[in-house]
Amino acid sequence: THRYQDRIDTLRAVSAAGMEICSGGIIGMGEADTDVVRMALELRDVGATSIPVNFLQAIGGTPLEECDRLNPRYCLKVLALFRFANPDREIRIAAGREKHLGSLQALGLYAANSIFVGDYLTTKGQPPEADYRMIEELGFEISGNANAQG
Repeated sequence: THRYQDRIDTLRAVSAAGMEICSGGIIGMGEADTDVVRMALELRDVGATSIPVNFLQAIGGTPLEECDRLNPRYCLKVLALFRFANPDREIRIAAGREKHLGSLQALGLYAANSIFVGDYLTTKGQPPEADYRMIEELGFEISGNANAQG
């Protein structure tokens, strides 16, 4: 019900009001590569301070059930693009990382600052203990409340 420009206008109004912006997107919905680049740059330009990057998990019975074209290499490139376009922002790997990054999901933490831990709005994530182990095996430290979700 909202055009893309409506969403950009809303983000600009939020920023103008002095509020921090947490805004990202879902990759893998049939967009072109140029759309992904545009999103990364638009989020930079509107001043998003926290940018969750989700990877579509196609669910049967939905209009996007056939959208399942992502692979780990492409997802890592997307994360690197968002980091390059937003070097001083919080890049957060969100839904779909377990499925689309698979055994390479730990590499995503070289481009991103954090991951969402646990389950997502409509799909299950991997157990938080597996996430904590992965982070520690990379030599990173877990900061904040390790028991908090998200």
